Amino acid sequence: MVTLGKKEELHAKRQVYSYITKETVAKKVIDEYGPKYADRNGGYTRIVKIGPRRGDAAEMAIIELV
Repeated sequence: MVTLGKKEELHAKRQVYSYITKETVAKKVIDEYGPKYADRNGGYTRIVKIGPRRGDAAEMAIIELV
């Protein structure tokens, strides 16, 4: 979605709006995250594994935008 948000084309914006149904979130992807990552070719996220969760031992991870 960030890659589509970087493009200034109407078709790319419509694709973002069709996938992200909440209008405020889609607008944020296009207006804030698109220009922020305009010079980056990919690799927008960082995933850090933090180990199993207590209780049911499900694997946990932190996902963040770089």
